[in-house]
Amino acid sequence: VFGLGLPDTAYPFLLFLSQAETEQVLLDHLAGSGVRPERALELVGFQEHSDGLTCTLRHGDGRTEEVRTRYLVGCDGAHSAVRRIAQIPFEGGAYPQTFALADLEVDGGLDADSAHAFLGHEGILFFFPLVRPASWRLLAVNPIVGRQQESERPSLEQLQALVDAFTGGQFRLSDPVWLTYFRLQHRHAGRYRAGRVFLAGDAAHVHSPAGGQGMNTGIQDAWNLGWKLALVARGIADQALLDSYDAERRPVGRFVVRFTDRLFSVATSTNPLVNVVRSRVVPRVLPVVLRFDRPLAYGFRTISQLGIRYRHSPAVREGQPAPRRGPKAGDRLPDARIAREGQRCWLGDALTEPRFHLLLCGRPDGWDSSRLAAIRGRYPDTLAVHHLTREPTPGALHDLEGQALAQLGVSDAAQYLIRPDGHIGYRAAGTDLEGLGGYLARWLRDPTADPT
Repeated sequence: VFGLGLPDTAYPFLLFLSQAETEQVLLDHLAGSGVRPERALELVGFQEHSDGLTCTLRHGDGRTEEVRTRYLVGCDGAHSAVRRIAQIPFEGGAYPQTFALADLEVDGGLDADSAHAFLGHEGILFFFPLVRPASWRLLAVNPIVGRQQESERPSLEQLQALVDAFTGGQFRLSDPVWLTYFRLQHRHAGRYRAGRVFLAGDAAHVHSPAGGQGMNTGIQDAWNLGWKLALVARGIADQALLDSYDAERRPVGRFVVRFTDRLFSVATSTNPLVNVVRSRVVPRVLPVVLRFDRPLAYGFRTISQLGIRYRHSPAVREGQPAPRRGPKAGDRLPDARIAREGQRCWLGDALTEPRFHLLLCGRPDGWDSSRLAAIRGRYPDTLAVHHLTREPTPGALHDLEGQALAQLGVSDAAQYLIRPDGHIGYRAAGTDLEGLGGYLARWLRDPTADPT
């Protein structure tokens, strides 16, 4: 599943990074913005008021302080204090199995450019290429010591016995950097918002690592909520925009929990028939299936979450007339190769600035210039306007091979309003901007209007 060559994304591959590397990238970015995360600091309570919250924090030395804030976002994991204090239900349960996890070296000829899965009667053993801090990440159901506690750490000898049971002694383990046993749960928050309190990431949903979707789901929660909070906090967007967070992200979290639960059940079932299918049938059938582009692309889009849609969100709208083809309002904008000021790039690169992007498809002189100028003037810091053309035109984005317009289903003229998270907020066929103006007026405040 590497290098799939999908036309609508600049990243048609899987990338394995250790959690430590991912965290460091985020920390470096925060430091560049003058933000320093505080460690050894615990939320012990909060009180909500009409205009904000008072949060009580306890430092590592026992000292407490109170902080006033307009909103509170619980990104504090499966044992979220924010969720508990807000009394938001966290429904689900725990899996009975114990799992082994380790970063280490593996001798025996594993291809370093691939992930490896060994299907056995007891479950599945995975080796994922990491490079740093060790060459491999090991993950496996641990039937040998399934009743041990999470607090116990496996020895290298125990992990070797586990790997031998799956591979017949084919590989030798060495130089462990980190190893542990752990248990898994499958739980989902009953709601992602309670007044001025929000949940994101593992505080809202926990599940098995089957499919590797946990980190992506959590980061997408934060990104979806983050741009909405930013606009509302700056007085640019209507407060109702925050309601769309639960409407958009909770169905995604529910799907991921259910999807990974089904994968996990198949991977760990002790049913004799399932064992035969998992250990004998799947290894023969899967390589054949993966030769075909369509099932491979579908699986990749599901795991990578490129196919996430918010079509039923209150914050998206289909204009009139709606384009007959292409992605709908709420869908992710497909990426494509274009040229900007004569330089080749991806469409997503041209729309990466965190604001709304209005993509006008068709000849630039086909749009009402006065109406377009009025819209631009009404939202000067929130809206960027781009023309996407078939022919090279000064100041426009050039669809070099017609791929971008083809993926949008545009044959003549159309308008797409792209949200800061890359999803389509509004779309319409033709050059009439009346519907677009109404959509923007519903969610964004005109900074030029008289506040009285």
